[in-house]
Amino acid sequence: MSDRWNSGIVFAELTDVGMRRANNQDSMVSLPAKTEERFWTRGHLFVVADGMGAHAAGELASQIATEQIAMHYFRNSEAKPAEALRNAVTGANAEIHHRGQSNPEFHNMGTTACSLALVPEGALIAHVGDSRVYRLRKGTFEQLTFDHSLVWEMEASGHIDTSIWGKSIPKNVITRSLGPNAEVEIDIEGPFPIETGDAFLLCSDGLTGLVDDCEIGALIDCLPEDLATRVLVDLANLRGGSDNTTVVVVRVKSSSASGTSKPAKGKSGTDPKNQILPILVGVTLLCFATTVVAALMQSWGLMIMTTMLTLICGVATSFQLLRNRAPEPSEPVAMGGKGPYRRYDATPTADLYQRLGATVQALKDASKQNNWMMEWKKVDKYQARGTEALKANNAKGAIRCQAQAIIETMNQLREQNNRAANETAIEN
Repeated sequence: MSDRWNSGIVFAELTDVGMRRANNQDSMVSLPAKTEERFWTRGHLFVVADGMGAHAAGELASQIATEQIAMHYFRNSEAKPAEALRNAVTGANAEIHHRGQSNPEFHNMGTTACSLALVPEGALIAHVGDSRVYRLRKGTFEQLTFDHSLVWEMEASGHIDTSIWGKSIPKNVITRSLGPNAEVEIDIEGPFPIETGDAFLLCSDGLTGLVDDCEIGALIDCLPEDLATRVLVDLANLRGGSDNTTVVVVRVKSSSASGTSKPAKGKSGTDPKNQILPILVGVTLLCFATTVVAALMQSWGLMIMTTMLTLICGVATSFQLLRNRAPEPSEPVAMGGKGPYRRYDATPTADLYQRLGATVQALKDASKQNNWMMEWKKVDKYQARGTEALKANNAKGAIRCQAQAIIETMNQLREQNNRAANETAIEN
């Protein structure tokens, strides 16, 4: 069955160290259901974690988080998906805390973690920290998670007007993470309904700290998954790349991932309890016929025995009929928090095209000022195509061209950095 199974989703993932960090403290895992049975029990699982701690502590914490969440989630087969997801994050926190307490080098290490499970009931999220999960649907980009950060907590409390004082509050101060404490409060969001065409994004704050939400949503809307992840990471790097950046984009391509067509039970595609009824009816009729024949033959012993068997089979048949007609009890689904928390218009526009182009222009200006050996022919070609697309009122096509220009610009910057590094090595 696995070779015929259509998961109903496509996804792409990418993580990058950034422009200023020596190591990547982000981790991710993507585990789509490989079989139909796995989807109906546990669905598709995606996790992004952003580690914190000196030396290699943050890197270790995020790696433990992704591994432990995946392991516990799929191992806990008896619990409902929402409960299993919560338990998985709880287990990951316990393991990170234990490792941090047992080794002085990893003391108080921690990590954020956002987990997305696409199950038949909908999209379930388990969340700790400021890594985020979004959903894009028909031009609307929604943040499904609440940032456990000082800025968001203060805004939610109503004690401060962040529109006035927000810039003075450090945005990178988080209020919850996995690892530092033996127990942690976990937000469970959903299940959110899933529709064909929906796209989900999991990301670390290396992306959201440098790329606006409306930009992110529009790029995901205009681009295929692999290109969207690439341009989002490159755009963050072109704007400074001050942190590690991790991006996972999941798009729902068919109803298989939205739980709209649950397969019939049993190997033959029918419910096993419906297969029992015809057998009982047949046995009952056979016993009744045998009873009649025994009576005609005046075989009273056989008649008494078959009469009893007929009554027993008749009662069993009646019981099975009542059981088949009775509706199956619906399983309660654990409801989560209050998401979505914020909504953005992800419509591609000429203004967005120009804003993205301004990032490319900034690199052109820096290249000219610093006499970098960078080649701009491909970039100019993509942007010329984008301008023509705008004239034809094809904003989506223009955004795609600008995305290609951004990717090519980042390629040129990497080559320039490599040349500079080689020259420094030769001089030393």
